[in-house]
Amino acid sequence: MKKILSIILATILIFSTLSVMSFALVTKETKELGFAVASDLHYNVPQEELEKTNDHEIFWYANRRAAMDNESGLIIDEFLRQCAEDDSIEYVLVPGDLADNGRTVFQEHYDVAEKLSAFEKETGKPVYVIPGNHDYGQGENDFKIDDFKSVYAEFGYNGALSVMEENGSYTANLGDSYRLIALDSNDPSKSTEDGMSIKKVSWVLDEAKKAYKDGRYPILMMHHNLLDHLPMQRIISRNFIVRFHYTTASLFADAGIKLVFTGHEHCSDTTSYTTLLGNKIYDFANTSLTMYPLQYKVFYLNDAEITYRTRTVEDIDTEPLKDIEGYTEEQFSLMHEGMNAFAKGYLKAGIQYRLELSLSMEKMGIAEDSIFYPLVSTAVGELVKLLRMPLYGENSVQELGKEYNINIPDSEYETGWDLATELVAWHYAGEEPFEVQSTEVKILLRTVSLILKDDLSTVNDEIFFSCANEIIKQLGGTDSMSKDFTKITSEIFGGVTAGQYFLVALVSPLLYEFAFDGDGVADNNGTLQGYGIEMNCNNLLTSLSNTANTLMLYIENFFIIFIKIFGIGR
Repeated sequence: MKKILSIILATILIFSTLSVMSFALVTKETKELGFAVASDLHYNVPQEELEKTNDHEIFWYANRRAAMDNESGLIIDEFLRQCAEDDSIEYVLVPGDLADNGRTVFQEHYDVAEKLSAFEKETGKPVYVIPGNHDYGQGENDFKIDDFKSVYAEFGYNGALSVMEENGSYTANLGDSYRLIALDSNDPSKSTEDGMSIKKVSWVLDEAKKAYKDGRYPILMMHHNLLDHLPMQRIISRNFIVRFHYTTASLFADAGIKLVFTGHEHCSDTTSYTTLLGNKIYDFANTSLTMYPLQYKVFYLNDAEITYRTRTVEDIDTEPLKDIEGYTEEQFSLMHEGMNAFAKGYLKAGIQYRLELSLSMEKMGIAEDSIFYPLVSTAVGELVKLLRMPLYGENSVQELGKEYNINIPDSEYETGWDLATELVAWHYAGEEPFEVQSTEVKILLRTVSLILKDDLSTVNDEIFFSCANEIIKQLGGTDSMSKDFTKITSEIFGGVTAGQYFLVALVSPLLYEFAFDGDGVADNNGTLQGYGIEMNCNNLLTSLSNTANTLMLYIENFFIIFIKIFGIGR
C-alpha cells in the first residue's frame, strides 16, 4: 500500500512540474492592480407610470424577474460614482447583460453607453464590457453583434489586441502584468443558452498562451458560468452554465487562467475547480447590479495575493423617480432608510409573484376542458393556499401540521412564502448560512411533508373520492374521507413515513448545497493565492480532501435527516 501511495504522489509531483513548465510564469514582482466587476446591469428605460403586478402592500409593482427596472439607471449611476471616487479602482469590468431588452429596445444600449462614456471621460478609468444573452440577437429586427460592438466601441473593442470578428470576443491589457480575455459565450439564436464552441475554447487557449509569452497573466471574463453555482446546475439550470464545463474548466486552468468573472445566474457565488495537473481555477459568479443585493466586487491583484471585497449600493438619487406616476411616499421613505433592504423586499415580492404566476393553469398550458384540469387546479390551489397561510397562530401551518403529527418549529417567519423567498434571497447574496439542522431547513422540509400530505388528500377528496364522500356525508359521516384517513395514519405512524424519511435523506445534500455554502471558498470577501504562486501538489491534496469531506458530510446529513430531524411521532 505504501508503495502504491509513493507512486501516486510521485506522479502528482511530476504532473505538477510539467504543469508549471507548460506556461512560463512572470518572475518579476507585479504592481498591485485594482478593478471593479459589476455584472447584469439590465438597464431599462423608465416607465411613465408604475404597473401593478401583484397584491403586496408595498411592493405591488415588483416584476416577475424581481429586477428594479425603473431604478436601474439610478443604481448604475451610484455604482459609477463610487468607482469614480475610489482611487484604488483603475478599471471597471462588466460581464454582460448591460441592457434588459437589448435585443429589441436599442435605446437601452445608447443610454448605458452614454453613462459609461461620461464615466470614462470624467475619471480616465477604462471600462471593458462583454455582451450577455439580453444584449443582441440575430433576428431581422434585433440589435446585432456588430451593432453592439459599434455602440460599445470605446469599451474594449477600439483598442483591442485581438478580436473575434464573428462575435463579441476580444483581449485587452490590464495594468502592467495582466491581460483580460473577454469571451462572448452567447448563442444569439437562443434566449439564454450558451454558445460555446471548439473554436471559442481554442481562441481562449491561444490568447492565454500569447499572454504568458508577453509576460502577462490571463484573466477571463464571460457571461455564462464556467462552474456549478447551484447543486447539479448543469441539470437543473443548464442554460446558465457552459456545456462540458469541467472539461472546459480543465483546459482553461491548465492554460494558466486562474480567475474567471461571470454573471447570468444573478448570484454571488465563488467556487473553484482543481485539474488533474493540480491547477486551480476560480469562477466568480456575480449578482445582477440592479436587483437585490445590489452588489459588485472590487479586486486587488499582485503576484502573491488576490484579494476581493463585496460592496453594496445603499443610496440612490430618488428625485428622478418622482417623474414616474405611482410611487408612494412610503416607498421613497424606505429607499432612503436603506436601498438594499428595500431591494430585498422587492425581490421577495417579485419571486412570490413569479412563482405564483407559473403555478397558474394558463401558464402551465392546461385548458379548462382538459381532463386533468380539475385535478391540477385543486392541487395547485391548495399549494398556493398553504404557502400563503400564516405559519403560526390561528388557522396556521403549525396548527395544520399538528393534525398530521408534524411539528413546525417556531420562528420569526410569517408564511411559507416568506421562508422560501428568504432562502432564494440568500442564494443571490451569497454566503448562505442555513445548515441542515437549522430551524429554516427543518421548517422547509416539514412544510414540504405537510404540503404533500394535505394537498394530496384534498385532491383525493375533491376529485377521486367526491362521489363516495357525498354518500358518506348523507349517511351522517365525514365529507373528507382521504384527509381524515391521512390524519389518522399520521397519528398512528408519525408525521413522516419511512419512505419519506429515505427520500428526504437522499435530497438533503442538494438542499444543503443550496441553503449552506460550505465549499471552502468565500463568496463575498476573501484572499486567494496570486498568479505568481503555484502549489499544484497542495492544490491536488486540498481538492481530494474537500471531496472526501463533502462525501462524509453528505453521508452525515443523510443519517441526520433519516434519524434525528423529524423524530418518529413528532
